[in-house]
Formats: sequence, structure tokens, C-alpha cells
Amino acid sequence: MPQLQGSCHCGAVSFSVFSRAAVPFMRCYCSICRKTAGGGGYAINLSGEFATLKVSGEEHVAVYHARGTAGAPDEASPAGRHFCKHCGTALYLYDPRWPDLVHPFASAIDTPLPAAPENVFIMLESKPAWVKLPADAARTNCYGGYPEESLADWHRAQGLYDESEPT
Repeated sequence: MPQLQGSCHCGAVSFSVFSRAAVPFMRCYCSICRKTAGGGGYAINLSGEFATLKVSGEEHVAVYHARGTAGAPDEASPAGRHFCKHCGTALYLYDPRWPDLVHPFASAIDTPLPAAPENVFIMLESKPAWVKLPADAARTNCYGGYPEESLADWHRAQGLYDESEPT
């Protein structure tokens, strides 16, 4: 399942990307994810290889650079959150600081994704009170900020990292 297909709600944009780390396990509660993409008060992104990203309907894609990121409240983030300018669907995030990666939002993926063996909850310091964590959330998988373990590291530790080559 390393090749993922995704699209927006209105059908104006579709994309594909090769992913070695395609199990949606990490829920991000930061205010940016929550307000731009989160339905349950969080967003889930995956990891893909930027060089393999193919977008159809790119003229319908807009990019948002969040402001007010940690340590720089008046500066725009270099990370671009790509979304459909017609229906607002969050599609993927690209950050030039990590030029080999692109992070598609699991909510935009049409390819069936496997259930994660566990969930990790991040940026809980930004979680609003109305959002409740699942009762079975293991406290060892909860982080006020970002965990040290990357998406790829988590997939490797779970035996879920795909070592195949892009097609």
C-alpha cells in the first residue's frame, strides 16, 4: 500500500504520493491543525516522499502559511498547508525545511488505510477543553508538544515501515 491516492471533497483536486509510513496513528491537537483540518479537534497526517507527489487540478489548490508559530508570533511559517480553494479540504503539508517529505492529511486519502495498533496524542497543551481523549488513551502516548520519535521511527518500531522502492 505504499502508493496513496487522495482527493478533495468537491473533486477538483486529486493527488497520489508514495508513502513508507501510511498508518494514521498520531493525532495532532495544535491550534493550526485543529482549526485548518481537524474534525474531532485534531488532524492526522502521514508521511510521503515529495518527489513522488503528483497533483491533478493543481490550479484549484491554495496554500496557507500559518502565523503565530512557536517562538515567532508575527512570522509566517515556511510550512505550506495545501487545500482545495473551492471546498476547503485540507490535502497535504509541505515544509521546505524537510524537502524530501510531504505530509498528506489522512482525511484526504481515498486509499483504504490500516487501523493503527496504537494512537499517539500530540500538542495536548493546545487541546481545547471540549475535546476529550479516548478513555483508553495510554498516558505514555500523550505529549504536550512534539514527541522525539518521528513518523518514520514509529512505523519502524511497529514493523510497519515500508522498505519498497517507489514505482
